[in-house]
This record gives sequence, structure tokens and C-alpha cells, in this order.
Amino acid sequence: MLKPRERKVKILATLGPASSSPEMIRALVEAGADAFRINMSHGSQAEKAKLVEAIRALEKTLHRPMTIVFDLQGPKLRVGKFKGGSAQLTEGHMFVLDRLHEPGDAARVELPHPELFEALSKDSHLLIDDGKIRLRVAAVEKDKIATVVEVGGKVSNNKGVNVPGALIPIPALTDKDRKDLAFALEQGADYIALSFVQRPEDVAEARTLVEDRAALLAKIEKPQAIERLGEILELADAVMVARGDLGVELPPEGVPPLQNKIVAAARQAGKPVVVATQMLESMIVAPTPTRAEVSDVANAIYEGADAIMLSAESAAGAFPVEAVAMMDKIGRSVEADPVYSARIHFTETPAEATTADALSESAAQIVKIIGARAMACYTASGSTARRIARERAQVPTLAMTVSMKVARRLGLQWGVHAVHTRDVSSFEEMVGKAKRMVLRHHFAEGGDRILIMAGVPFRTSGTTNVIHVVKLVGDELDSYANEA
Repeated sequence: MLKPRERKVKILATLGPASSSPEMIRALVEAGADAFRINMSHGSQAEKAKLVEAIRALEKTLHRPMTIVFDLQGPKLRVGKFKGGSAQLTEGHMFVLDRLHEPGDAARVELPHPELFEALSKDSHLLIDDGKIRLRVAAVEKDKIATVVEVGGKVSNNKGVNVPGALIPIPALTDKDRKDLAFALEQGADYIALSFVQRPEDVAEARTLVEDRAALLAKIEKPQAIERLGEILELADAVMVARGDLGVELPPEGVPPLQNKIVAAARQAGKPVVVATQMLESMIVAPTPTRAEVSDVANAIYEGADAIMLSAESAAGAFPVEAVAMMDKIGRSVEADPVYSARIHFTETPAEATTADALSESAAQIVKIIGARAMACYTASGSTARRIARERAQVPTLAMTVSMKVARRLGLQWGVHAVHTRDVSSFEEMVGKAKRMVLRHHFAEGGDRILIMAGVPFRTSGTTNVIHVVKLVGDELDSYANEA
């Protein structure tokens, strides 16, 4: 059995060509990965099915629930193709985007997105290839957009297009996304990540298709989503600060304040929040990160993010295991900082007027006052564990659930170690089981005190109403080696 993590922030690692074998996936888990992202923008469904098979096999071997996030490509806007594969755009020259199905050149290229012809107006800007090329709209016609090149350079086939400040009337899910979504659900996805969310209706559309078969993670990478962040958080189960496209459509200096805002809003809503993109970018080609990258990762942890994500670093880089191990080291270092607890509580998370919220807030204080080593909770839906995590208590939480689906979804939750186990039917059985599981998973030892939360009557979701403090007598770990 793999020992529980010493850190509370979770690591979400993207799988790809550099990390697709069962052996490499296991190495990533042993280095510190808690969850895996499968990017549907690249590769075939058959390749993705093999990744899921390897993860689920490892889950059984290690007796630890594994979280899988399927990331849909989303309605990515792209230019068409060029003669020879690319063209050189010159500053000050005119460049036309049209609907002609012909290879482009330095004067024009196809823009296969009719929605943009309706959304753009004179003096709007288009950014191509993550902002490397900048165009200003001079005129818009039914089938043609005339632009002036403000920042030139080489542009190649199918490069992405961003339109800062414009709400593009495109569906949240493309035909490809719908096919990938159906596939992901067949594969037992724990989270579906929605790309380029602009409005809460985008999440609602996906919810209709997904129902409760998977949790929904809304990627916040469009400035328009910030304006309706609260509504999006109400509908989504989690959010991601996807800083890549945010950094294209906004000035670079505007991204850190928005990251802080999104993390704070998600924490107040009690929803897991992932910070992603270019966190250890230099480790794609180097065995060590820059000091600035380390500080960036640390800052996300100090803000209280539930999870931090690796993209190309683990998917296509030369040092995937080293990148995960570095994330793990940064996480443990930050959480060992004496000021860490105070820093993560800069964000206030006032309790709602519910018994469960009141008990969760009280439990965090009780743990601190009595010096408990761990918290244990029984949860049918995961809500108890999420409420505890929202309080950012100083000790780890062992979440016990009869639902493997719930256990897997808790893999993005700060400080929660989920265990799939049999249910209990009485208060005495609850206490005994919590003590045995805490010992078995090495969260406490004989003589330590632990705090237990549960709902009575048992097997009823949403009834958290009990806090119980117990002292562990003697080291009974060996006696419970076969407990399930």
C-alpha cells in the first residue's frame, strides 16, 4: 500500500507521449501525482482507453482511488492552411480573413468560423498563435474581414485565434467534444473539464448531457467567464485557472490578480480549484525549474489552491517524473512554512447557516485546540469531506465512503485522503472503524487523538450532525492489516 501524502495540495499530472506506459504512470504516482489529466485535443480514443486501463489497474494494485480528468478540446478558433504550410505577415500591411476554402498566403487566409464575422467590428483585435501575431480589424463584410497587421511574424497552418473582449456566439461543445464526452463517460471519467467556458449556460449544457455520471470542471480561460464567475461556480463542481489563454487575451500583469480572485471565489464556494499552465515550463527540456517557476507554484499553494497541474511537463517533456517530484517538494516545503496556515486563511470562508457547515467550522477549531493528529469522516456524497476541506484544517482528513465514484472525485480536494470501504450501521461501529482506518493508513499512532465526523442516521446523504473525539490506545496497526 502506498503511504498517504505528507502534503495537502494535490498534484494533477497530464499524461501524453512521455508518460503513457503503465510503468511511467506508476512512477508518476510514486513521485507524487494524485490525479491524471487526459487531454482530448491530441491522440486517438483508443490511446486514451489504454491510459484509463493502466490507471485503473494501478488503482487496484495500490489500493488507492485514482482520479481521472478528461479535458475536452472545446471550440478552439483556428485559421486555415497556407501554401507551403506558413506565411510571413508584415507589420503595417493588410491581411484578409475570409471564407474561401483555399490555401492562404501573406495577403489572406481562410477563417472557418462564421460566428467571428458576426462578433467582430472595426478596431477589434485578433491574436494569432497565442498572441504572437496581432491584427486590428479595419472592416468587416459578410464573407471577409480586412485587418491591419500590428505585430507581424511567421504564421503556420491551423494556428489558434483569440478575440480579446468579445463574447463569441459559439456552442460550448463541438461535434468532436460531444463524441469525446460520450467516450469519456463510457471510460468512467471522474471529471469532465470544459474548455473555453464563457458563460454559465455552457456548464448547464454539459450538465444536461453528463447528469451525475461525472463531475464538471469549468476551465476559466476567457475574460468573459470572470464577469459571471459566481454563476459558473454555482453550476460547476470545480474550476481551473487556465492561465494560458487568459494570458493571451489579457495583459500578463492582469493574470495574477485574476488567479487570486478565482481561487478565493472557488474556496468560498467550497469547490475545488486547480491552478494550471506553464507552472514548471522549463522542465520540459531541463531537469530543474527556474527559481521564478518555483515561486509561481509556491504562490498558488499559499493562495490555498486545491491542486496544481502539470501540462507538457509531464505529458511530453524529457523529465516527467522529475517534474512531479519537484511539485511534491515545493508543496511539502510550503506547507511546512510556519506562516502557511495564516496565509491560506487570508481568504475568509464564512459558514452557511447549516448544521454541516457549523460543525465543519467547529471541527477545524477543535482540532487546533486539542492538538488532534487527524480527522476522519464518513461521507456518502463527498459533501462532508468538501466542507471540511473548505476550512483548511491543519491536519489531514481521512474520508471513508462506500462509493468508489465519490472516493475518486475527492482526489482533487485539498487535504483529503479518500478510502473506499464498507459502510457502518451503528455509532460504535463507526468509532471503531474510524480508529482502525486512521491507524492502518498511518495518519496517527497510539496515544494520539483524532476527530470523527459523521451523519446519523447512517447511509443518509446530507445528514452530517456528529463530532466525536477519541484517543487511540496502543499501536494496533498490525491487527488491522486486513481491514477493508
